Amino acid sequence: MASEKRTIVLTGASDGIGAIAARALAGPSTDLILVGRSPQKLEKITADTGATGFTADFSRLSEVRDLAAQISERVASIDVLMNNAGGMFPPGQRTADGHEPCFQINHLAPFLLTNLLRDRLAAADSSLVLNTASVGNLFGRVDLDDLDFERRPTLGGAIPYGTSKLENILFTRGIAQRWTGDKIYSAAVHPGPAATSFGRDSRMAGLLYRSPVARLVTITPEQGAAPLVALAERGPDPEVNGVYFSRHKPNGRENPQAHDQRLIDGLWEKSAELTGIA
Repeated sequence: MASEKRTIVLTGASDGIGAIAARALAGPSTDLILVGRSPQKLEKITADTGATGFTADFSRLSEVRDLAAQISERVASIDVLMNNAGGMFPPGQRTADGHEPCFQINHLAPFLLTNLLRDRLAAADSSLVLNTASVGNLFGRVDLDDLDFERRPTLGGAIPYGTSKLENILFTRGIAQRWTGDKIYSAAVHPGPAATSFGRDSRMAGLLYRSPVARLVTITPEQGAAPLVALAERGPDPEVNGVYFSRHKPNGRENPQAHDQRLIDGLWEKSAELTGIA
């Protein structure tokens, strides 16, 4: 008897390593749901993969709520949720909801989406939440009293970005501690410095990624997508629960704050308050 399809939800799928991961994960044994910001780009990926596509702008939390409702209507359970959408954004900007963009788009939006899809994750025999983090977490700093960088320097947006990637790891640990009873496991992964369109929303990051020096240190988009694909294919293994991977290697270099229980709990509570999650 043929086994049932696995349901995989992948955000940030219309470009870069997300699009490559989508093509690698597509197949007859996978019910693939892709999320992207650009309808035009996403349409090409869904056509290539046969996946279901939904568009959402994570700078608007109302669109994240709508997205969760659409996915919940489409599937009864989710085996793997890959929170891959994100980027680096100019300092001083604010989202439609009034937040610093890195904080909202890279952390708050996936926090909201994951919580709204918790019942679908719990409906699977076991499930995995995979958060795309970054080695940039090393220069982040979480301040629970200034999550939106209203009083702190941003260093051209680099510190908010690094902080949001640190928040991805803290969120991963929060899931690992709170949801294991539902057999919902979580891991975070640094895919590596892939030569993609990352940084297109940030002048500083864009210049760095397009510089001649970048060609010496970046890896191909296919190499960047490989750790995401490997962990998604591995699926909900308890051994990866709460683990931060640096590409394929577990227990990558982390900010000292990454295991701070006060921050793991405090960030979850603040994020729940800001998104209205009970």
